[in-house]
Amino acid sequence: MTVKTPALSIEIDRQKPVPIYLQICERFRTAIAAGHLRPGDRVPALRGLAMQLNTARGTVELAYTILVGEGYLLMRGAAGTFVSPSLPEAATRAQRAKGGQDRSGAPRAESAPQGSQPMRRELPIAIDMSGEPRPLQPGLPALDMFPRKLWNRLVSRRARSGDRAMLAYPNPMGYPALREHIATYLGLSRGVTCLPEQVFVTSGYRATLELVLRSLASPNDRMWFEDPGYLLARGFLSETGVHLVPVPVDEDGIDVARGMELDPQARFALVTPSHQAPLGYTLSLARRMALLDWAEKASRWIIEDDYDSEFRYVGRPLPALKSLDKSDRVIYCGTFSKVMFPGLRLAYAVVPERAVERVQRVAGSMNAGSPALLQAALADFIEQGHFARHIKRMRTLYGERRTLIADALKQAFGDRMIVDMPHGGIQFPVRFTVGPDGPVDDVAVAMRARDAGLAVGALSWWYANARLRHTPRGLVMGFANVVDAKDAGRLARALRACLDAYPGGAGSDSAKRHLGH
Repeated sequence: MTVKTPALSIEIDRQKPVPIYLQICERFRTAIAAGHLRPGDRVPALRGLAMQLNTARGTVELAYTILVGEGYLLMRGAAGTFVSPSLPEAATRAQRAKGGQDRSGAPRAESAPQGSQPMRRELPIAIDMSGEPRPLQPGLPALDMFPRKLWNRLVSRRARSGDRAMLAYPNPMGYPALREHIATYLGLSRGVTCLPEQVFVTSGYRATLELVLRSLASPNDRMWFEDPGYLLARGFLSETGVHLVPVPVDEDGIDVARGMELDPQARFALVTPSHQAPLGYTLSLARRMALLDWAEKASRWIIEDDYDSEFRYVGRPLPALKSLDKSDRVIYCGTFSKVMFPGLRLAYAVVPERAVERVQRVAGSMNAGSPALLQAALADFIEQGHFARHIKRMRTLYGERRTLIADALKQAFGDRMIVDMPHGGIQFPVRFTVGPDGPVDDVAVAMRARDAGLAVGALSWWYANARLRHTPRGLVMGFANVVDAKDAGRLARALRACLDAYPGGAGSDSAKRHLGH
């Protein structure tokens, strides 16, 4: 069936200080609220609208990406871009005032429970973590300091061993020796008591979530999700049938009481208690106990993402939430992407004993085990003590590098940016202060930074309501690969050049000059 594209008149005013992409967004919101665009309508193609408006395709693409992130539009690959069948509350208010019917005269479908959102299918800004590493890329460990010669020797030794298991289909639960080492490591460093049979090795955090949800979730289950929360997890969850319930985060971590108000019947909670992504807060003990109590009372599941807890610079690394779990309701997720290198593609989950059989059955049906060669080499790396020594060295190094970039940012931005020294992790957020023209458009700054070769992201995009005026504006950046004070100063000045271009559009050239392009 062919879906027609309704005639749509979009006019932009180049004299306005409002960026063109935001004007495009507003025209679409208005057309949807007025009923000129209805759920299921196809919207103009990127290239076609760019030609119509005589503007760059990237400008239209950014506008569409924002509208997708807000839930107004839905991208369906080659089929095109459509008005979402599950529009935000504000978008449908005007239509309900006219009778609450779609164009066929049928009543609109009931919306998801209060506070929940349909999962979105696109990330709100181009986040490409693949390829050549870029400066200030969040979540990227210090690749220059990884012991590559040692690692290559371990991998080569395993490859030459003649062990046919290295060439066969991998165990979908993981290489047995590695599972044993992970269980031992977690007991010593994170206070997590588990058996090797509870450990499942996966090919990354996304694969971990897929394994857990395929095993334990049902269609239309609802999940508490930190607001702000991890972008890439939100992007993946858009492909499942789970409904997100954004729950606000403050200095004590996820607000459990607010979560109970928003949706007391949610079946899952996905949290980052040791180092909240992206704000860096630690979940307080009182809220940890409240969250565990919430899960125990109604047999709910807590997914604990403990992605970079090895690196803490104030006091000792904190125990995991799982270490307090007396009722066995926490699914603990860890990764080697931050402590080793992301190209390894190895992560793991510790599954409660009552769920091991189900998860094992699903893991077998997925047949998605990670390469045995790399798992065996990693098991050797841990067994021979290299893993513990590497973490200790990196903890010291990252503590120094976080100070370098924080000092450089304070010097470059002055009172235009709030920089709080991160207590842990390998990335942190900074916030823009309100400028003379109002809140800074952090998306525009991040886009200019990307054009200049920097990999920072807009802080506002980590929030469920990214474009509301009161949503915090800033940047999320990594610091593990900042080499020295000179490098930190150069990167900070390049970022400042991107801000100085706001609200104009000529900042990327200046930023590139600071980077030496």
